[in-house]
Amino acid sequence: MYIKCNSNVKVSNCEAVAKVFREVLKNEDEIDQQKEHFWAMGLNTKNRVLYIELISLGSLTESVVHPREVFTSAIIKSACSLIFCHNHPSGEPEPSGNDITVTQELKKGGEILRIKILDHIILGDNNIFSFNQEGIL
Repeated sequence: MYIKCNSNVKVSNCEAVAKVFREVLKNEDEIDQQKEHFWAMGLNTKNRVLYIELISLGSLTESVVHPREVFTSAIIKSACSLIFCHNHPSGEPEPSGNDITVTQELKKGGEILRIKILDHIILGDNNIFSFNQEGIL
C-alpha cells in the first residue's frame, strides 16, 4: 500500500524521517496503531521522497519483511536510495535480534541492486533508534 506524500519533501536527518512516519502512524485507526508497521521510503538522487510504502502490517510484536517486497517498488520507481522505518508498539525503540538480521539482509540486497540503504529507524513512544546513527548500518 502506497501512502500519498508530497514529492517535494526532502529528508536530511533521522528526526525528519521519524516525524514523517509518526504522522503516517497517527493517521491509522486506533487498533492498527497498536500493531507493528514496516515502511520503506524511496528517495531520488536529491533525497526527495518518491514514495512511502507500507511493506508489512504485523501483530503487536512483529511484522514479516522479505527483500522481494521491499525492493519491488524501489526498482519500478527507480529509487536511488531507501530508508526503512518501523514502530515498536511496546514504546521501546531498541532493536531486537530479528530487527538487526532483517536490516543486514536488506543492506545486502541493496548492495546487489546498487540501491543505497541510508537508514533504518525504529519508532518508540518518545524516542527513536537509528541504525545509521548507531553505526550498525
